[in-house]
Amino acid sequence: MRSATSPAGDDGAREVPAGEDAAVAAAGAATHDAHVVPLPWAGLALATVGAIAFSGKAIVAKLLYRHGLDAVTVLCLRMLFALPLFLLLAWWAGRGKPPLSASDKRLVLLLGVTGYYLASFLDFLGLQYISASLERLILYLNPTLVLALGIVLFGRRVTLRQAVAIGVSYAGVLLVFGHEVGFQGPDAALGTALVFASAVSYAVYLVYSGEIVRRLGSMRLVGLASTVACVLCIGQFLLLRPAGLLLELPAPALWLSLLNATACTVAPVLMVMMAIERIGPALAAQTGMVGPMSTLLMGVLILGEPFTAWIAAGTVLVLVGIWLLARWR
Repeated sequence: MRSATSPAGDDGAREVPAGEDAAVAAAGAATHDAHVVPLPWAGLALATVGAIAFSGKAIVAKLLYRHGLDAVTVLCLRMLFALPLFLLLAWWAGRGKPPLSASDKRLVLLLGVTGYYLASFLDFLGLQYISASLERLILYLNPTLVLALGIVLFGRRVTLRQAVAIGVSYAGVLLVFGHEVGFQGPDAALGTALVFASAVSYAVYLVYSGEIVRRLGSMRLVGLASTVACVLCIGQFLLLRPAGLLLELPAPALWLSLLNATACTVAPVLMVMMAIERIGPALAAQTGMVGPMSTLLMGVLILGEPFTAWIAAGTVLVLVGIWLLARWR
Protein backbone atom coordinates (compact mmCIF):
# COMPACT_ATOMS: atom_id res chain seq x y z
CA MET A 1 0.00 0.00 0.00
CA ARG A 2 1.43 3.38 -0.95
CA SER A 3 1.97 6.34 1.26
CA ALA A 4 -0.57 9.09 0.96
CA THR A 5 1.88 11.81 1.81
CA SER A 6 5.48 10.75 1.54
CA PRO A 7 7.42 13.76 0.34
CA ALA A 8 9.88 11.54 -1.42
CA GLY A 9 7.59 8.87 -2.71
CA ASP A 10 7.94 7.80 -6.31
CA ASP A 11 4.19 7.54 -6.70
CA GLY A 12 3.40 11.23 -6.95
CA ALA A 13 2.67 11.67 -3.26
CA ARG A 14 3.09 15.03 -1.63
CA GLU A 15 4.45 16.32 1.65
CA VAL A 16 1.92 17.75 4.09
CA PRO A 17 1.98 19.55 7.44
CA ALA A 18 3.21 17.43 10.28
CA GLY A 19 1.64 15.90 13.30
CA GLU A 20 -1.95 15.31 14.25
CA ASP A 21 -2.98 18.56 12.59
CA ALA A 22 -2.03 17.18 9.13
CA ALA A 23 -5.09 14.95 8.93
CA VAL A 24 -7.08 16.70 6.28
CA ALA A 25 -4.11 17.94 4.28
CA ALA A 26 -2.86 14.37 4.12
CA ALA A 27 -6.24 13.09 3.05
CA GLY A 28 -6.59 15.84 0.48
CA ALA A 29 -3.21 15.05 -1.01
CA ALA A 30 -4.39 11.53 -1.63
CA THR A 31 -7.65 12.53 -3.26
CA HIS A 32 -6.88 15.66 -5.23
CA ASP A 33 -4.39 16.35 -7.95
CA ALA A 34 -2.63 19.66 -7.48
CA HIS A 35 -4.98 21.51 -9.76
CA VAL A 36 -5.67 25.08 -8.79
CA VAL A 37 -9.10 26.62 -9.13
CA PRO A 38 -10.00 30.31 -8.97
CA LEU A 39 -9.85 32.42 -5.79
CA PRO A 40 -6.25 31.53 -4.83
CA TRP A 41 -6.11 34.24 -2.18
CA ALA A 42 -9.14 32.78 -0.44
CA GLY A 43 -7.42 29.39 -0.43
CA LEU A 44 -4.20 30.83 0.93
CA ALA A 45 -6.11 32.64 3.65
CA LEU A 46 -7.95 29.46 4.65
CA ALA A 47 -4.72 27.45 4.72
CA THR A 48 -2.95 30.10 6.79
CA VAL A 49 -5.73 30.53 9.34
CA GLY A 50 -6.17 26.76 9.53
CA ALA A 51 -2.46 26.22 10.23
CA ILE A 52 -2.44 28.91 12.93
CA ALA A 53 -5.59 27.49 14.52
CA PHE A 54 -4.12 23.97 14.54
CA SER A 55 -1.02 25.35 16.24
CA GLY A 56 -3.16 26.83 19.00
CA LYS A 57 -3.85 23.31 20.29
CA ALA A 58 -0.54 23.19 22.13
CA ILE A 59 -1.04 26.67 23.59
CA VAL A 60 -4.51 25.81 24.93
CA ALA A 61 -3.22 22.54 26.38
CA LYS A 62 -0.46 24.42 28.21
CA LEU A 63 -3.05 26.83 29.64
CA LEU A 64 -5.19 23.91 30.81
CA TYR A 65 -2.21 22.38 32.59
CA ARG A 66 -1.96 25.60 34.58
CA HIS A 67 -5.45 24.88 35.89
CA GLY A 68 -4.21 21.59 37.34
CA LEU A 69 -5.49 19.26 34.61
CA ASP A 70 -3.41 16.36 33.32
CA ALA A 71 -3.05 15.00 29.80
CA VAL A 72 -5.77 12.36 30.24
CA THR A 73 -8.32 14.95 31.32
CA VAL A 74 -7.31 17.57 28.74
CA LEU A 75 -7.60 15.06 25.92
CA CYS A 76 -10.94 13.73 27.20
CA LEU A 77 -12.46 17.20 27.31
CA ARG A 78 -11.16 18.04 23.87
CA MET A 79 -12.66 14.89 22.36
CA LEU A 80 -15.87 15.11 24.39
CA PHE A 81 -16.68 18.50 22.89
CA ALA A 82 -15.47 17.50 19.42
CA LEU A 83 -17.32 14.16 19.21
CA PRO A 84 -20.74 15.53 18.09
CA LEU A 85 -19.05 17.59 15.39
CA PHE A 86 -17.03 14.66 14.06
CA LEU A 87 -20.15 12.46 14.06
CA LEU A 88 -21.94 15.14 12.05
CA LEU A 89 -18.99 15.35 9.65
CA ALA A 90 -18.92 11.57 9.15
CA TRP A 91 -22.68 11.49 8.52
CA TRP A 92 -22.58 14.46 6.12
CA ALA A 93 -19.67 13.09 4.11
CA GLY A 94 -21.21 9.60 3.97
CA ARG A 95 -24.66 10.57 2.68
CA GLY A 96 -25.69 8.47 -0.30
CA LYS A 97 -22.53 6.37 -0.17
CA PRO A 98 -22.40 2.60 0.40
CA PRO A 99 -21.78 1.34 3.95
CA LEU A 100 -18.28 0.39 5.02
CA SER A 101 -17.05 -3.10 4.27
CA ALA A 102 -15.67 -5.23 7.09
CA SER A 103 -12.10 -4.60 5.95
CA ASP A 104 -12.73 -0.84 5.79
CA LYS A 105 -14.14 -0.87 9.31
CA ARG A 106 -11.01 -2.62 10.60
CA LEU A 107 -8.76 -0.15 8.80
CA VAL A 108 -10.73 2.87 10.07
CA LEU A 109 -10.36 1.48 13.58
CA LEU A 110 -6.60 1.05 13.13
CA LEU A 111 -6.18 4.52 11.67
CA GLY A 112 -8.28 6.04 14.44
CA VAL A 113 -6.03 4.42 17.04
CA THR A 114 -2.68 5.33 15.46
CA GLY A 115 -3.46 8.61 13.74
CA TYR A 116 -5.70 10.31 16.26
CA TYR A 117 -5.89 8.56 19.64
CA LEU A 118 -2.30 7.43 20.21
CA ALA A 119 -0.72 10.38 18.42
CA SER A 120 -2.86 12.82 20.40
CA PHE A 121 -2.30 11.14 23.75
CA LEU A 122 1.47 10.96 23.38
CA ASP A 123 1.55 14.56 22.15
CA PHE A 124 -0.43 15.86 25.13
CA LEU A 125 1.70 13.83 27.52
CA GLY A 126 4.87 15.29 26.04
CA LEU A 127 3.52 18.84 26.29
CA GLN A 128 3.58 18.49 30.07
CA TYR A 129 7.40 18.48 29.93
CA ILE A 130 8.52 20.64 26.99
CA SER A 131 7.67 24.00 25.49
CA ALA A 132 5.00 24.41 22.85
CA SER A 133 7.67 25.63 20.42
CA LEU A 134 9.78 22.47 20.71
CA GLU A 135 6.66 20.30 20.45
CA ARG A 136 5.69 21.92 17.18
CA LEU A 137 9.15 21.55 15.71
CA ILE A 138 9.24 17.84 16.57
CA LEU A 139 5.86 17.27 14.96
CA TYR A 140 7.09 19.07 11.87
CA LEU A 141 9.62 16.28 11.36
CA ASN A 142 6.71 14.09 10.29
CA PRO A 143 7.54 14.09 6.54
CA THR A 144 10.98 12.69 7.36
CA LEU A 145 9.34 9.89 9.36
CA VAL A 146 6.99 9.09 6.49
CA LEU A 147 10.04 8.86 4.26
CA ALA A 148 11.78 6.55 6.76
CA LEU A 149 8.74 4.28 6.93
CA GLY A 150 8.69 4.17 3.14
CA ILE A 151 12.28 2.91 3.22
CA VAL A 152 11.57 0.27 5.86
CA LEU A 153 8.18 -0.93 4.61
CA PHE A 154 8.36 -0.42 0.86
CA GLY A 155 12.07 -0.46 0.06
CA ARG A 156 12.20 3.13 -1.17
CA ARG A 157 15.60 4.73 -1.56
CA VAL A 158 16.83 8.04 -0.16
CA THR A 159 18.82 10.38 -2.36
CA LEU A 160 21.76 12.40 -1.10
CA ARG A 161 19.71 15.59 -1.35
CA GLN A 162 16.94 14.10 0.75
CA ALA A 163 19.47 12.95 3.35
CA VAL A 164 20.86 16.49 3.53
CA ALA A 165 17.36 17.95 3.97
CA ILE A 166 16.61 15.47 6.75
CA GLY A 167 19.90 16.30 8.46
CA VAL A 168 19.13 20.03 8.37
CA SER A 169 15.69 19.49 9.97
CA TYR A 170 16.97 17.25 12.74
CA ALA A 171 19.84 19.65 13.44
CA GLY A 172 17.23 22.34 14.12
CA VAL A 173 15.33 20.17 16.57
CA LEU A 174 18.53 19.11 18.33
CA LEU A 175 19.53 22.75 18.66
CA VAL A 176 16.28 23.68 20.41
CA PHE A 177 16.33 20.44 22.43
CA GLY A 178 19.84 21.15 23.71
CA HIS A 179 18.76 24.63 24.75
CA GLU A 180 15.67 23.30 26.54
CA VAL A 181 17.55 20.58 28.41
CA GLY A 182 19.60 23.37 29.96
CA PHE A 183 16.63 24.69 31.95
CA GLN A 184 14.17 21.75 31.95
CA GLY A 185 16.63 18.96 32.77
CA PRO A 186 15.67 15.28 32.26
CA ASP A 187 12.02 16.24 31.79
CA ALA A 188 12.90 17.74 28.42
CA ALA A 189 14.25 14.39 27.24
CA LEU A 190 11.08 12.60 28.37
CA GLY A 191 8.81 15.15 26.73
CA THR A 192 10.81 15.09 23.52
CA ALA A 193 10.65 11.28 23.37
CA LEU A 194 6.87 11.29 23.91
CA VAL A 195 6.20 13.90 21.21
CA PHE A 196 8.55 12.16 18.80
CA ALA A 197 6.64 8.90 19.42
CA SER A 198 3.46 10.84 18.64
CA ALA A 199 4.95 11.91 15.32
CA VAL A 200 5.91 8.30 14.53
CA SER A 201 2.37 7.13 15.32
CA TYR A 202 0.91 9.74 13.01
CA ALA A 203 3.39 8.84 10.28
CA VAL A 204 2.04 5.27 10.42
CA TYR A 205 -1.43 6.70 9.85
CA LEU A 206 -0.25 8.71 6.86
CA VAL A 207 1.51 5.73 5.29
CA TYR A 208 -1.50 3.42 5.51
CA SER A 209 -4.33 5.87 4.85
CA GLY A 210 -3.83 6.30 1.11
CA GLU A 211 -5.97 3.49 -0.26
CA ILE A 212 -8.91 3.96 2.12
CA VAL A 213 -8.93 7.71 1.52
CA ARG A 214 -9.45 7.04 -2.16
CA ARG A 215 -12.35 4.70 -1.38
CA LEU A 216 -14.12 6.68 1.35
CA GLY A 217 -13.09 10.26 0.68
CA SER A 218 -11.03 12.45 2.95
CA MET A 219 -13.82 14.11 4.94
CA ARG A 220 -15.58 10.83 5.67
CA LEU A 221 -12.37 9.18 6.82
CA VAL A 222 -11.45 12.11 9.05
CA GLY A 223 -14.93 12.06 10.60
CA LEU A 224 -14.93 8.30 11.20
CA ALA A 225 -11.34 7.95 12.41
CA SER A 226 -11.68 10.98 14.68
CA THR A 227 -14.88 9.50 16.14
CA VAL A 228 -12.96 6.33 17.00
CA ALA A 229 -10.32 8.42 18.73
CA CYS A 230 -12.94 10.43 20.64
CA VAL A 231 -14.52 7.27 22.02
CA LEU A 232 -11.12 5.89 23.04
CA CYS A 233 -10.04 9.11 24.75
CA ILE A 234 -13.29 9.39 26.68
CA GLY A 235 -13.15 5.70 27.61
CA GLN A 236 -9.56 6.10 28.77
CA PHE A 237 -10.59 8.91 31.10
CA LEU A 238 -13.45 6.86 32.57
CA LEU A 239 -11.03 3.99 33.26
CA LEU A 240 -8.28 6.09 34.82
CA ARG A 241 -10.12 8.98 36.50
CA PRO A 242 -13.35 9.34 38.49
CA ALA A 243 -16.15 10.56 36.23
CA GLY A 244 -17.18 13.13 38.84
CA LEU A 245 -13.93 14.97 38.24
CA LEU A 246 -15.41 16.61 35.15
CA LEU A 247 -18.10 18.22 37.31
CA GLU A 248 -15.49 19.75 39.60
CA LEU A 249 -13.46 21.48 36.92
CA PRO A 250 -13.26 25.28 37.00
CA ALA A 251 -15.28 27.15 34.39
CA PRO A 252 -12.17 28.53 32.59
CA ALA A 253 -10.97 24.96 31.98
CA LEU A 254 -14.28 24.06 30.36
CA TRP A 255 -14.24 27.13 28.13
CA LEU A 256 -10.66 26.48 27.10
CA SER A 257 -11.56 22.87 26.29
CA LEU A 258 -14.47 24.02 24.16
CA LEU A 259 -12.11 26.37 22.34
CA ASN A 260 -9.62 23.52 21.88
CA ALA A 261 -12.26 21.24 20.37
CA THR A 262 -13.79 23.78 18.01
CA ALA A 263 -11.32 26.51 17.02
CA CYS A 264 -8.19 24.32 17.32
CA THR A 265 -9.54 20.97 16.08
CA VAL A 266 -12.72 20.79 14.01
CA ALA A 267 -12.68 24.25 12.41
CA PRO A 268 -9.10 23.93 11.08
CA VAL A 269 -9.98 20.54 9.61
CA LEU A 270 -12.66 22.19 7.49
CA MET A 271 -10.54 25.24 6.65
CA VAL A 272 -7.58 23.19 5.44
CA MET A 273 -9.86 20.95 3.38
CA MET A 274 -11.48 23.99 1.77
CA ALA A 275 -8.02 25.40 1.09
CA ILE A 276 -6.94 22.18 -0.62
CA GLU A 277 -9.99 22.39 -2.89
CA ARG A 278 -8.98 25.92 -3.93
CA ILE A 279 -5.18 25.85 -4.19
CA GLY A 280 -4.27 22.15 -4.20
CA PRO A 281 -2.54 20.05 -1.54
CA ALA A 282 1.04 21.04 -2.39
CA LEU A 283 0.53 24.79 -1.93
CA ALA A 284 -1.71 24.21 1.10
CA ALA A 285 1.06 22.12 2.67
CA GLN A 286 3.67 24.82 2.01
CA THR A 287 1.38 27.47 3.50
CA GLY A 288 1.06 25.25 6.56
CA MET A 289 4.70 25.94 7.32
CA VAL A 290 3.46 29.05 9.13
CA GLY A 291 2.46 26.63 11.92
CA PRO A 292 5.78 26.46 13.81
CA MET A 293 6.25 30.22 13.61
CA SER A 294 2.75 30.90 14.93
CA THR A 295 3.28 28.43 17.78
CA LEU A 296 6.56 30.11 18.64
CA LEU A 297 4.92 33.54 18.66
CA MET A 298 1.90 32.44 20.70
CA GLY A 299 4.17 30.63 23.13
CA VAL A 300 6.08 33.84 23.78
CA LEU A 301 3.07 36.18 23.91
CA ILE A 302 0.52 33.97 25.68
CA LEU A 303 2.56 31.51 27.73
CA GLY A 304 5.57 33.69 28.41
CA GLU A 305 7.97 31.08 26.99
CA PRO A 306 11.50 32.35 26.37
CA PHE A 307 12.56 33.38 22.91
CA THR A 308 16.26 33.04 22.23
CA ALA A 309 18.59 32.98 19.28
CA TRP A 310 18.87 29.20 19.74
CA ILE A 311 15.12 28.73 19.32
CA ALA A 312 15.00 31.07 16.33
CA ALA A 313 17.91 29.27 14.65
CA GLY A 314 16.42 25.84 15.32
CA THR A 315 13.06 26.88 13.89
CA VAL A 316 14.68 28.22 10.73
CA LEU A 317 16.67 25.00 10.27
CA VAL A 318 13.59 22.79 10.64
CA LEU A 319 11.56 24.86 8.18
CA VAL A 320 14.41 24.99 5.66
CA GLY A 321 14.94 21.23 5.93
CA ILE A 322 11.27 20.42 5.37
CA TRP A 323 11.11 22.90 2.48
CA LEU A 324 14.12 21.26 0.86
CA LEU A 325 12.62 17.81 1.38
CA ALA A 326 9.43 18.92 -0.36
CA ARG A 327 11.41 20.56 -3.16
CA TRP A 328 13.57 17.49 -3.75
CA ARG A 329 10.88 14.86 -3.20
